[in-house]
This record gives sequence, structure tokens and C-alpha cells, in this order.
Amino acid sequence: MNVKILALAGVVLWIGAVAAMATGLIGTRRPIGPPSAAAQRLARLWTGAGRSAKERRNHKATLVGAVVIGVLAWLFTGLPIIGLLVMVAIPGAPWIFNVGKAEHAAIARIEAVGEWSRRLKDVSVIGMGLQQAIVASAGTAPADIADEVRELAMRLQAGVDARQALLLFADDIADAVCDQVVAALTLHLSDRGDRLGEVLTSIAAAASAEVATRREVDAKRVQSRFAVRFLTIATLLTLGYGVIRPSYMRPYGTPLGQLVMGTLFVGILLWVRSMSQPERTMRFLNSASFDTTSHSEAS
Repeated sequence: MNVKILALAGVVLWIGAVAAMATGLIGTRRPIGPPSAAAQRLARLWTGAGRSAKERRNHKATLVGAVVIGVLAWLFTGLPIIGLLVMVAIPGAPWIFNVGKAEHAAIARIEAVGEWSRRLKDVSVIGMGLQQAIVASAGTAPADIADEVRELAMRLQAGVDARQALLLFADDIADAVCDQVVAALTLHLSDRGDRLGEVLTSIAAAASAEVATRREVDAKRVQSRFAVRFLTIATLLTLGYGVIRPSYMRPYGTPLGQLVMGTLFVGILLWVRSMSQPERTMRFLNSASFDTTSHSEAS
């Protein structure tokens, strides 16, 4: 056991030395510009997909706890792969169990965006300007997007460029249907046409049709999602038994055996989960494109 602890301490010290050397050579100041795709994925892995500060804090605490418990499992069993799988299983199990939760939330947001479009149209027809109409709609926005609409209204009131604020709102919702609404609103900012209400009405109707389609598809995935949960429970029970009885995992004690076990554990669950998820709709708006355009125009 002492040898394992010393080996673990050596690994930690080596990682710290490499990080310190990289910091000294590269520096701590990030170059000006949008973060890379890899940096965004790492940041999302750390902060999680929670839509509130409390959810993000809980996700970070879960990751820290997973690392601690994983290290203890490694020291207890003597198999590094067991510790790694425990680190993956603790935050990964809720992600797999809630396989349909994200889709249900996305459907609810689409429905809310359609309802918000109708309310925004009703406010705008009385002669109120678009930005004023958005601010006024914040108090009656549907519950599923109320926080995002209030954030949009606060940005507009704080003097943020209206187009940039709308694109940030589209990023917050992160759905192609909301992109359609934002595209119509941003076009209205430039041409000030008198048919915004008709456009918003048609988009709201399209949102209702999209909600009906997604709910029909979601209902057909109930069996596959039950299979995902069943396989997850069976795999976690097997992993837990291996932690309690290290001799059960002795056949996987070789590097090849640990590689095979880790690949099967993670790969199969990810594969089954992917089959129970709908294809993601492609978006066509993002705030980063606005930043790039703005910088090029300014230069």
C-alpha cells in the first residue's frame, strides 16, 4: 500500500512539474480571441450543462468527489482501470440515467420560444419598438425560457448592441427554432419592416409543428432508454462488486485486460445511449460569428 501511495504521489508531482514548466514557458495570459473548440469542451466538462449556478456548483463538486473516490478505489483494488472507471461512473451514471431528460427540456424550450414569439408579436403590434417590446415581454415570458428572456432584457437595458444581445440569447437557448426567431428579429433591426408580426406568427406555428414531431419521435425511444438504464445498472453493480471483491477482477489485472474492460465499459454504454438520442438539429447562428464580423468591419 505504501508503494502505491508513493507511486501516486510521484505521478501528482510529475504532473505539477509539467504544468509549472508549461506555465513558465507559455505564460498565464491567454491571447486575445475566442476560445478554441477544445477549450470550450473542457470548460463545459468542468462546469456541466446545468442552466443555473447551483447546478454547475453541484456538478463541480461531483467531479471532485469522483476523483477522490476513484483514487481510493485504485489504491484498494490495485487496478488503475477500476479507479478510472469509478471516476467516470460517478458523474456519468446520472448523465446516462437522464438520457431523455435533456430532450424533454429541449422540447419544452421550443414550445416556450413559440409562445414567447406570439406574446412578442402581440406587444409589438401596439406600436412599441422591438427592444422595448422585448423588455416588456420579460415579465410574462414562459417559465422554461424566463431566465434567458430576462437576461436578454437586461443586456438591452445595459446598452449591449441589440444584435449581439439577440445572438447571445440564441446561444443560451441553443436550438434551431430559436435561431429562426432571432434571425427574424435581427433582420427587423436593420430594415424596420411592418411584417414582423406575420413572421413571428409563422415561426410560432412552425415551432408548434416541431414540438409535435419531436414528441412523437421521443415516445418511440422509450424502450431503448429503458435498455440504457438496465445496462447501466447491471454494469455499475458489476463494477461495485469488483471494488468490494478485488479477486473478481483478477483476470483483468494485465494492462491488456484493463484496456479491454475500460473500452467495453465506456464504449458500450456510450453506443447504447447514442442510439436512444435523437439527432441534433444544426444551428445557423452564434455570437462568435458576430464578434468576427464586428472585428473585420471595425478594421
